[in-house]
Amino acid sequence: MNATRSNAAASTPRDTDEALDAAITLTAPAAATTTAESTSPGSPTGTAAAGIPLWRQLLTLEERKDLLTINPLRSWWTIASNWILIFAAMALVAWRPNVVTIVVALFVIAARQLGLAVVMHEAAHRTLFKSRAWNDWAGNWLAAYPVWTDTAPYRNYHLAHHSKTGTFEDPDLALVTPFPITPASFRRKVWRDLSGQTGIKQAILVYKRDMGFGRRRSQRNFGMSGGERADVGWHKIAPVAITNAVLLAILTLAGHPALYLLWVVSWLTTYRLVTRIRAIAEHSVVPDQLDPLRNTRTTRARWWERLLIAPNLVNYHYEHHLMMTVPHHNLPKLHRRLHEHGLLPEGCFASGGYLEVLRLATSRAG
Repeated sequence: MNATRSNAAASTPRDTDEALDAAITLTAPAAATTTAESTSPGSPTGTAAAGIPLWRQLLTLEERKDLLTINPLRSWWTIASNWILIFAAMALVAWRPNVVTIVVALFVIAARQLGLAVVMHEAAHRTLFKSRAWNDWAGNWLAAYPVWTDTAPYRNYHLAHHSKTGTFEDPDLALVTPFPITPASFRRKVWRDLSGQTGIKQAILVYKRDMGFGRRRSQRNFGMSGGERADVGWHKIAPVAITNAVLLAILTLAGHPALYLLWVVSWLTTYRLVTRIRAIAEHSVVPDQLDPLRNTRTTRARWWERLLIAPNLVNYHYEHHLMMTVPHHNLPKLHRRLHEHGLLPEGCFASGGYLEVLRLATSRAG
């Protein structure tokens, strides 16, 4: 996803430590852009001196250092607030069990499951905590494992997405290429998500991925040559079982073990829909899929969108691609700097929120 296309991001996905160490430096080479507009000195993202993008010239060395500074208290609060909302949604159902509270809980929990995936994403970029041990431990045991994912293999996979965004080598390309689609097609996708069809299919794929069944490319074997074997087996599923067992035990001790069903049903249904909407907003129907400065979108999130669709500032995706090692809590600061100076390209900022993005994504005539 990295719009700056540093040498670090262009390295092989398996060299993850070296890639992230290089990417966090303040003097990484500027991007080579691909369109006349993006390289024009008059363009918001154009180059005005020595091939350096205007946004990079705007930020002083001190500002970049500030943007790259990890605040551990903010990271701990991000983790805690996600779990607080999860338990609050469950408590709502325990207090007033009815159709309305259950539906509300399913959507709130789904957004927080995405929030935990975003925490794992921060850990993959090593922007959660300064200590690599704490970064990876918290990213896995407090975020990734409960939603059946894993920081280390995701890191390899995700760096490839950053360096190859929008190209045929982008591992996430399939998430965005069909758009725009017709409203009828989108309704079918929503139905598959909310009916559990997408979630059940995903559960089977993830199980096969972790057990090493089949030859499908996955996060576990991404970037490996034919002679290499992925680290797979029951020991990769065990942490998922342990963290979910802990969650079930907490609910049992609280006298409401049945509330665990909300967690499972959310993961199979509403979490799929929220993840789909987030993916559409980030890279679908952008000005130029192959231009690293115009193939990513930031979406303005209202309070209800932050609650139900865009947790943990995940909506600031354009800024994340410009500087992928900026901690999530500093992305709004980077966004303000870009916005103040008109450096957000047209079509890369959805000021109308996620409804605007969905209108664009479903704009194909039937």
